[in-house]
Amino acid sequence: MLAIRMQRNGRSHYPTYRIVVQEAQRHPLSGRVVAEVGNYNPATHALVLDKEAVEKYLKNGAQPSSRVAFILAKNGIKLPDWVKKAPVKSAKAKHADKLRKNQPKETPVEEAPAEAAVENPTE
Repeated sequence: MLAIRMQRNGRSHYPTYRIVVQEAQRHPLSGRVVAEVGNYNPATHALVLDKEAVEKYLKNGAQPSSRVAFILAKNGIKLPDWVKKAPVKSAKAKHADKLRKNQPKETPVEEAPAEAAVENPTE
């Protein structure tokens, strides 16, 4: 089975990616690719795609990774119905009861006047 996935390039702390068609069992960095269909730079959001080649491989059963499927859909390439879409993640705090905004409000304690609280010991 073929997979359309991203293959990391670039230098450290500045990645760029090739969008490649590859055997699904192979590691992305193995070097054995069927075709290179584009590249993506996440720093500048620059994307270059060979849309005809991508559509050809999708029509022949290549499964895109979740990130590649998101990028393809965002750029107007119609994905087949069988393509798996990544679930929408929602941020959830692990210990919500410990958050400051969920703690009960502290009410200021009113103190009695100092004169009334202290009795006069000289009397």
